[in-house]
Amino acid sequence: MRQLLGPVPRGWRAQCRRCGKLLARPDPARAGASLALFCAALLLWLPACVEPLMTVSTNGAMRQSELASGIGALWSAGFRSLALVVATFSIAVPSLYLALVIAVLAGLGFGRKRRNGAGSLGRLYRWSLALRSWAMIEVYLLGACVAYSRIQKVALVSVGTAGWCLIGASLCWLLADAVLDDRAVWQGVPIGRPVAPRRPAAPHASAACHVCDLAMPQSAPGERCPRCRARLRVRKPHSIQRTWALVLCGFLLFIPANLLPVLQIEQLGQVQSNTILGGVLELARYGLWPLAVIVFAASIAIPLVKLCGLSWNLFLTHRRSARFLRLRTRAHRVIDWIGRWSNIDVFTVSILVALVQFGQLTRVRVQGGMIAFAMVVIVTMVAAKSFDSRLMWDAAGERK
Repeated sequence: MRQLLGPVPRGWRAQCRRCGKLLARPDPARAGASLALFCAALLLWLPACVEPLMTVSTNGAMRQSELASGIGALWSAGFRSLALVVATFSIAVPSLYLALVIAVLAGLGFGRKRRNGAGSLGRLYRWSLALRSWAMIEVYLLGACVAYSRIQKVALVSVGTAGWCLIGASLCWLLADAVLDDRAVWQGVPIGRPVAPRRPAAPHASAACHVCDLAMPQSAPGERCPRCRARLRVRKPHSIQRTWALVLCGFLLFIPANLLPVLQIEQLGQVQSNTILGGVLELARYGLWPLAVIVFAASIAIPLVKLCGLSWNLFLTHRRSARFLRLRTRAHRVIDWIGRWSNIDVFTVSILVALVQFGQLTRVRVQGGMIAFAMVVIVTMVAAKSFDSRLMWDAAGERK
């Protein structure tokens, strides 16, 4: 559906007439506030990457962990794929995302509107939007809280400088994302030379770029958007087939992820292997009910809800059903947003493996179930992003 927006008064919001999606919330102060908050997050993020995160001591022995310690411990234990996952989502992608979004906001703030620079800021902001869901410092922070609570029951643990910096960076990050208006950013990005249609367009026909929403001639699919340089597509190609394949893969991986042990704890010669549900029960046994509920929701409920929700959307789209279209569209946006929080368990295990290594006294080892669980998280996130929710409305319209 084509919807043209005129000037939106300050303090007002513009929503899609069909699905209720927020389209604009103009406020001149938002861009400057976002830039300041992202800069503050970066300044706090840098020491969080190198300073001590937590210190654990028991029976006269002491261990200290940094953000990268869990990655090294997983790599040394032979779980290199898991180490790469933790390194990517906890260090590499957040650092790159902060650098990109600060570069774009600073470029717009200094009035970079020259046509010969058109496309560079748009391309950078498009990359930052693609990385946003995969930058998980707030998820890592919650995983660190779970690890801290579990260690506290068996040893003395203290939060280091990196821990406090991580809390501050996460808060600044969340506030910056809350006030950042993507449409206002795109309006400030210069538009390059228009795409020349390959064939004459039908009268009044247009297609919007799926990244920056710039309206383009319908005959331009396959060309590059002049603002963000994304490949123009009327709809995501092979979206239904690709999403079905990923959902089925997710269901298959969900079984070993919950049946196989993800963590092995060796204490004074006694070995105990825990599944994800076993870790939830252990938190509840310690009286940490809020954390137990969070871990159960993030590690068991959310992946299952995502898989079932995507299956429901795919089935009704295949049937060309017009039922619950608004609800299904909103549900898909929620599914796309919540998937990243399932990574709490992966980060928790990486911290425990790095910190709780005291020889024969106490030792924590990661198990194969964690690899299957990490794959479930990645597959479900990719599945949610591969599904084009506009196909639901297309299918319902064809049936009518």
